[in-house]
Amino acid sequence: MAPSTTKQWTVEGQNGFDSLKFNEKAPIPEMGDKDVLVKVHAVSLNYRDLIIPKGKYPFPMKDNIVPGSDGAGTVEAVGKHVTRFKAGDKVVTLFNQGHIAGSLDSQSLSTGLGGAIDGTLREYAVLDEAGLVSSPQNLSMIEASTLSCAALTAWNALYGLESRALKPGQWVLTQGTGGVSIFALQFAKAAGAKVIATTSSPEKAKLLKKYGADHVINYKDTSNWGEEAAKLTPGQKGVHHVVEVGGPVTMAQSLKAVAIDGVITIIGFIGGAGKDQPTFLDCLNNICTVRGVLVGSRLQMEDMCAAIEANDLHPVVDEKVFELKNLKEAYQYMWDQKHFGKLTVKVAS
Repeated sequence: MAPSTTKQWTVEGQNGFDSLKFNEKAPIPEMGDKDVLVKVHAVSLNYRDLIIPKGKYPFPMKDNIVPGSDGAGTVEAVGKHVTRFKAGDKVVTLFNQGHIAGSLDSQSLSTGLGGAIDGTLREYAVLDEAGLVSSPQNLSMIEASTLSCAALTAWNALYGLESRALKPGQWVLTQGTGGVSIFALQFAKAAGAKVIATTSSPEKAKLLKKYGADHVINYKDTSNWGEEAAKLTPGQKGVHHVVEVGGPVTMAQSLKAVAIDGVITIIGFIGGAGKDQPTFLDCLNNICTVRGVLVGSRLQMEDMCAAIEANDLHPVVDEKVFELKNLKEAYQYMWDQKHFGKLTVKVAS
C-alpha cells in the first residue's frame, strides 16, 4: 500500500528561519496519470533555500511552499501513462520542472521546485515524470542529491553557451568553495582545462588544490585577484570562463580576469550589492560576453549525469549530514558558512 501521509517542511511567512514549519502527517497529493511517487532519501541545500524564508528570493514562488529543489530518491509508484520510469528506479529532481530543453520561457520559469512548486524537503513527493532524471549509477543518494541546482548550474556555465563551450586546455576562474564553484572545478578538470580558484583562507586553499585547482588566490590577501588571475594564463591573456558567484561586488575583478571573447557567467549574488558596480560599458571595454543563468534544462542535466558517470566524478559533500527534523539547524549552519562543498539532509533510509 502506498503511504497516504508524509513528514514535510513548509515555509509559512517571511520571518527568517522561524518561518519553517514541520508537519509530521501532511497528506500526500493524489497522483495523476503522468505522475511519479518518489520516496526522497536525501536533499541538498542551496543559498536560494536560505533566502526564501527571508523574503529575498526574486523569482516566482507560492505561499506555504514545501522548500528544497535538490533531491534524490527511489520511484515508489507511477501513473498509468508514465513511460520514463518504473518502480525501483533511482532518480534525481530537475530544478525547473518544465525546462526540458532549449531556453527558459515564462512557463518553464514558473516551475521552480521548492519555489513555485512544492519541493523535496519531505519524505514522499508526487512529481511529473518529465521533471525527473535517472541518477548516475556511481553515486550514493547523498551524492546524487547535490546535482539538481549547483551541479547543473556549473555545467550550464561551462557548456550552456554552445558557441563558447569549454574546450580542453582552456582556463577557468572559479570563486570560493560553494557548491557551484566546486562542481565547476571538477567539471573543468575532467574536461582537461586549467583552473584558477579564489578563496579566503589557507585551509580552503589546500582543499581546492586537493580537488584539482592549478592555482589558488587568497582574495583577502590579494584584492586585485582578477588581475593576478589573468597574469597566470599564457601570455597573460586572461581566462576563457569565469563562474561568477559573488555578483556585483566581484564583477570588477572578474572583468579584469577574463580574456577577449571570454565568458563571464553570473550565477549568484552572495557578495550582495555595492555602489561601485561595473557598467555595461565595461563589457564592451573588455570585449567579453556576460550572461546570467538560472540552473539548466533536463537535456543538459542528462548530459551532465552521463559525464559524471563516465568520468566517475563524485560531488564534494560536507562531512556533516543533518536529519530532516533538524532542518532549521542545517539552514543556520549553512548561513554561517560552516560548510565545505554541498550541505545535505538525510530524509529516509
